[in-house]
Amino acid sequence: MKEKSDKTRVHQLDSMIIEASSSQSTAIVASDASIKNDIATSISHTHIANQPLIKTLHHTAFVTSTEAEMFAIRCGINQATARTNVSKIVIITDFIHAAKKIFNPSSHLFQIQSVAILKDLCLFFSKDPNNLIEFWECPSCLDWHLYKAVDLETKAFYPTPSYPSKTS
Repeated sequence: MKEKSDKTRVHQLDSMIIEASSSQSTAIVASDASIKNDIATSISHTHIANQPLIKTLHHTAFVTSTEAEMFAIRCGINQATARTNVSKIVIITDFIHAAKKIFNPSSHLFQIQSVAILKDLCLFFSKDPNNLIEFWECPSCLDWHLYKAVDLETKAFYPTPSYPSKTS
């Protein structure tokens, strides 16, 4: 049953990408984060019309996985909303519950990220009330081609601790 569900999800993602790839006004953002030895790697890849637009890569120490994922989403939204011709943003992440925290004002731990994201989205929607943002969940286990590249890149980083004696 799970295998059929996974195949259905991959088909849905493929269909969405085919539709979005034909549009110059749709930005696809694949974002992911990984934490190794207390160092988070946040990556977002932004594509428009089936062409890579920009890749953002950040490293930081001592943050939660939710903070790292929200930061990756924030970077992607920031890059997409900075484009004047973008009217639709599609966020693809394996951490959909982090995306839900963006719109939850009671998540005090994540307010810094939420406020920055909501500021970008406020400007995006004030340009045109018909602008749209969608969030798609893509678990890493699906091995879906667009998300797989981002997932592998976050896991490929091997941090060198500044203080090796403090590494457990």
